[in-house]
Amino acid sequence: MTKTDLCLIYKRMPYVYKITYPNGKIYIGSDMTDSYNYCGSPRSQELMEYLKSIKDDIIIHKQILKDYPEGTITEQELHIEEKKFILEYKSNNPEIGYNKKT
Repeated sequence: MTKTDLCLIYKRMPYVYKITYPNGKIYIGSDMTDSYNYCGSPRSQELMEYLKSIKDDIIIHKQILKDYPEGTITEQELHIEEKKFILEYKSNNPEIGYNKKT
């Protein structure tokens, strides 16, 4: 497989996703690449402490809330869409989720 082939595999495919952790709290994020194995980057001390406290396997659920055909949305527009989902799911409420921004 050549470097060009790899670029074709990882083409830009924007989407907004929701991560649900074992404690039921959620995180909403977005990604501009077709990397469905990406699980977000929540910057929450509470989440880090929670994950450290779990001794068993951790199973998280990732749901694609909305994907966008390639070339139909800019990165800035995708962030606006992400914020809409954060507000819709109230994931910026510390009792519900780990998002810090809206």
